[in-house]
Amino acid sequence: MNSVSVSNELLTELLSGANVLHNLSVPSLVEKVLNRNEGILTSTGAVRATTGKYTGRSPKDKYIVDENSVKDKVEWGSVNRPISEDTFDKLYTKVVNYLKEKNEVFVFDGFAGADRKYRMPIKVINEYAWHNLFARQLFIRPSEIELKDHESQFTVISAPTFKADPAIDGTSSETFIIISFERRTVLIGGTEYAGEMKKSIFSVMNYLLPENNILSMHCSANVGQEGDVALFFGLSGTGKTTLSADPNRKLIGDDEHGWSNSGVFNIEGGCYAKCINLSREKEPQIFDAIRFGSVLENVVIDEHSRIADYDDSALTENTRAAYPIDAIDNIVIPSIAGHPTTIVFLTADAFGVLPPISKLTKEQAMYHFLSGYTSKLAGTERGITSPQATFSTCFGSPFLPLPAQRYAEMLGERIDQHNVQVFLVNTGWTGGEYGVGNRMKLSYTRAMVQAALEGDLNHVETTKGEIFGLEIPLHVPGVPDEVLQPAKTWSDQNEYNKKAKELSAKFRENFKKFKNVPKEIEQLGGPLV
Repeated sequence: MNSVSVSNELLTELLSGANVLHNLSVPSLVEKVLNRNEGILTSTGAVRATTGKYTGRSPKDKYIVDENSVKDKVEWGSVNRPISEDTFDKLYTKVVNYLKEKNEVFVFDGFAGADRKYRMPIKVINEYAWHNLFARQLFIRPSEIELKDHESQFTVISAPTFKADPAIDGTSSETFIIISFERRTVLIGGTEYAGEMKKSIFSVMNYLLPENNILSMHCSANVGQEGDVALFFGLSGTGKTTLSADPNRKLIGDDEHGWSNSGVFNIEGGCYAKCINLSREKEPQIFDAIRFGSVLENVVIDEHSRIADYDDSALTENTRAAYPIDAIDNIVIPSIAGHPTTIVFLTADAFGVLPPISKLTKEQAMYHFLSGYTSKLAGTERGITSPQATFSTCFGSPFLPLPAQRYAEMLGERIDQHNVQVFLVNTGWTGGEYGVGNRMKLSYTRAMVQAALEGDLNHVETTKGEIFGLEIPLHVPGVPDEVLQPAKTWSDQNEYNKKAKELSAKFRENFKKFKNVPKEIEQLGGPLV
């Protein structure tokens, strides 16, 4: 009997147990969470759970099984770390046998991918009721009819209290997140952070979708009243959530999407919003979406009033809220739309060098997509005393199993095929670097994004910028002309030129990791100053 059939036999035995609870309703799961003392009920009816010492992902504990079918396709390295089939099989057996001894195990059957032509049926098996509630809110929920015919194509098994022994189990620590593409399984242990489940399935889709000529993307998406679709790429702190939540446009999804021959579709059925400093005034859609059955992760709660204090980062800065996408009013149902007409890359440049908005050619779009640039600010992490350039390939490096060029080439093909307008929008600093200049006014950024989405910048006069050769619009409705050209906002031109060369050098150094990139794309990191 081979290892795959042994795995299937073990799983079948587990799932046939009397202690397995399948697809419980939200009220039933909330009741289970409270009865099992896994969380508390807040004033809005949301469940607050804490995750112990792991308040975020554990990237150094994430592995892909080194199997024959993926061996020559995966981009192995610090992100995609290999682990042997034997190591996986032994851990799998241990985890399943561990769960068999539990009084209750929770199962959710659902889908990843809103487009029925490309969606993947999944099964999520949880030790914790609140993790199963999280899965129910984040993934796509089946109808009663769909549930009867549901046959999972990928299974997530999460056992937070099972801790690996690195000396015996071949892991780096007690924690492990392992994807086996041949066994169609994600195995998670040693961490209570629920986001590992969501991001593991995203990593799986980032492997499977491109194999079917579908571009998987770490971005938000919305659609206008005329059916025009926009994509927003950007790392934390760039304004992706704020700018894509537009009252005049309907949300398709806030984080994970696929782009097929038919158009764009959301991979998820929910949202996993960062909620540090959340308020109704700043982000009303997110604030009002947190209601009965939502999951608040590591949010501080007043013990008497049960009111969430979103400004309190005592547990972590990475506080999160998980809720179904239909908790937001202004959405597309189902989460599917046509081909994008506009793509916006968001960056928060703390060096004060990049223009607040610029038009990109296809080659420039591929360059900045591969770069995935933004800045970390002084004070955000221990030891950072000045702005730091940070790069995340394709704006989602931790979740990309395939070589980055594969995703960039697919993006370039689609830009050409659908005549997509691409813009780089800097929501960072103007008039000087962080500590000298000022953050770009949100009202200006909104006006620039609106002009880009409505096509007002498609034929506007531009000037070539001093760095990267970016085409900068000379006029944008609602924005002072002098704001648009960053060099003119600095009082000391020599200082601007110095910072521009410094940032360009960082881009070029980062780009060295990409091999076999066409010369016309690679050379786009050079300064013109």
